[in-house]
Amino acid sequence: MRQTLTVLDFGTSKIVALVAETSGRQRCDIIGAGTVSYDGFINRQWNDPAKLNEAIADAVKEAEEQSRLNKIREIQVGVPGEFCKVRTAEITVPLQGADPQVTDKDIRDLMDRAREELDPTLLNNVIYSSPAWFTVDDGKKTVAPVGTRGHELRGMVSFVIADSFFMEDVNARLQSLGLTVSGFMPSTVGQAMLYISGEERDRTAILVDVGYLNTDVMAVEGDTITFLKTLPLGGGHISADLCYGLEITLPAAEQIKRSYVYGLSTGTTTFEGQTLSGETKTFTYEEVGKVLEPRADEICEAIRDAIKESGVRLGNWSPVYLTGGGLILNKGGKDLLSAKLDKPVKKLPNKAVKLSNPSYSSALGLLDLYISTFDNERVHSGVGGFFRSLFGS
Repeated sequence: MRQTLTVLDFGTSKIVALVAETSGRQRCDIIGAGTVSYDGFINRQWNDPAKLNEAIADAVKEAEEQSRLNKIREIQVGVPGEFCKVRTAEITVPLQGADPQVTDKDIRDLMDRAREELDPTLLNNVIYSSPAWFTVDDGKKTVAPVGTRGHELRGMVSFVIADSFFMEDVNARLQSLGLTVSGFMPSTVGQAMLYISGEERDRTAILVDVGYLNTDVMAVEGDTITFLKTLPLGGGHISADLCYGLEITLPAAEQIKRSYVYGLSTGTTTFEGQTLSGETKTFTYEEVGKVLEPRADEICEAIRDAIKESGVRLGNWSPVYLTGGGLILNKGGKDLLSAKLDKPVKKLPNKAVKLSNPSYSSALGLLDLYISTFDNERVHSGVGGFFRSLFGS
């Protein structure tokens, strides 16, 4: 039986609504997509709350028209990293019996005890929880320990907790638009599960999403994220610096930012932009770089410091992925971050032909997480596998 599902994802500069039809694990079609620019958020507040309802309604309407649905009534909402925090708990439980081995009950007991470690005031705001890893008798980490013989099971459980203001505010706004919120899910988790392979997550991975107004830095382990920090820096700050430093309009700054090549070997050596007085002026590569690169360096250095702060131990084979529209779209942007981290940085693989722009990675991850939870056979387990089976790993 085919089901129609709708998700709504809030980026820092765009709202994306996706409508999909799914018939279980065999097929999924995205039949509608609506994308609307808006003023985003910062410091867990909307920058222009008065215009937010209109932006939401326009994104949903565009998705409705593309999908040819009469009316979208229920919608799953993605909670951005800005409005989330991650808490982890490491728990140990003894294994029972004459020939002790891990059972499903041991897993449930460990999960229950981890939940008890949380501040009780946060429990109602948990929107996702999953084990990051298990070990038996301090053996090798695994996400599937059932049946392993030993005497002690240890595991790390991660909880993603949503901000009350976000959930209450968005719920009220959607109700006023005649929409029912069917649930809230962390866009960050969906993004990580969809695009990063299980094998790479087992080695611990880092995912960096540079948006327009902020940057999410995540550590990814098992079927969850174990660290999340949102930095108040993004591609919009680079544009703002260009506006101020070159005395040009914001549209001109955006165009120059997007065409700039870091570590120029080939590419544009001069740039044209409209000044605040309405004239067209030509700038050299050096003039633009003098204004643009200090902020790009600051973003990369803040990412490096956040990874250090996480305390996550990265091995030689732990991958670092970069997405979002703030840096990866520029030639040399990935290499700039790689130099700061002293570690190779990869671009996320494409998972959909029509929505391959990195700006859609969060919305697609949210949709995949929703579908996997909708399917009772796959709740919180192997989330990324559904889309990987459709588009290839």
